[in-house]
Amino acid sequence: MDLFDKIEELERRFQELESLLSNPVVIGNQGEFRKLSREHSELSGLVDSYRRYRKVLTDIDDNRELLADPDMKEMAGEELACLEAERERLEGEINLLLLPKDPNDDKNVILEIRAGTGGDESALFAGDLFRMYSRFADANRWRVEVISASESERGGFKEIVASVEGSGVYAKLKFESGTHRVQRVPETEAQGRIHTSACTVAIMPEAEDIDIDINTADLKIDVYRSSGAGGQHVNTTDSAVRITHLPTGIVVACQEERSQIKNRSKAMKVLKSRILDGMEREQAAKMAADRKQQVGSGDRSERIRTYNFPQGRLTDHRIGLTLYRLDSIMAGDMGEIADALRAHYQMEALKQQAA
Repeated sequence: MDLFDKIEELERRFQELESLLSNPVVIGNQGEFRKLSREHSELSGLVDSYRRYRKVLTDIDDNRELLADPDMKEMAGEELACLEAERERLEGEINLLLLPKDPNDDKNVILEIRAGTGGDESALFAGDLFRMYSRFADANRWRVEVISASESERGGFKEIVASVEGSGVYAKLKFESGTHRVQRVPETEAQGRIHTSACTVAIMPEAEDIDIDINTADLKIDVYRSSGAGGQHVNTTDSAVRITHLPTGIVVACQEERSQIKNRSKAMKVLKSRILDGMEREQAAKMAADRKQQVGSGDRSERIRTYNFPQGRLTDHRIGLTLYRLDSIMAGDMGEIADALRAHYQMEALKQQAA
């Protein structure tokens, strides 16, 4: 099938969806309505670009005819140059829109940050990273909710797990998974020497009930009394929950809420996402064995980025991007990085599609 035949087929499907979404029977079925609305939304950008592309092709033909008119030749030539540039731009846009869509792009995520090498300094950096992502979330009007946190004695976190909810969260954060390295002079360093430490970040799409079904017989659930900050309920009620998934050995604990029911719900959300993430990573690893490069793998063993505070420099090693505005990035201004990563992996995917 020719590329444009395929697009026209998708346009006919788009028109069909517009008709279905105005059907009272479909409107009355919320599950079906949501499903068709999602498909309609996914096709709308491609259809809009294709319709503009066809209009540009028509305008190009009209201006070529005007080139034969001496009075209109100069104006038509100038217009033709603009239209040809727009045609090329739209062709690139359409090719990107035709790339297979990551089914997780619109999902919420589970964000996990763990201190690694570097002791207290690593824990402090984990806190810095969490604030960076929280401020980026605020800028995008996303909601961040802490699920569990293990604070270090000098501040920061040994580990922090949070949910991030909003529009297009996974699409913008999915390339953050990996090892983040920091180079700076700790406050406790009397000699002014630069120390290097690291944290690992995991970005997992939040699992939905349709994604994964967990057998309750595979779960070991323990309840215990909360510890740490939290008010009068601490050490008075068995509100904390620890869930172990026996087949995989994955353990999730939550004690942030006063209610055992809420803690159990949050822990299950993280557990499902970790299991789904493991399944998807295993599948990706199998696919990677059959090709030279795995685009956007998000391998958490990979050192992806260095934050050099003395130089005010951030370097993303995957795409060779270096920015000298570390303060604003740590304050949540991550848009340029997210866009550059997305553009890079889209180009990689286009190369593979062409091959």
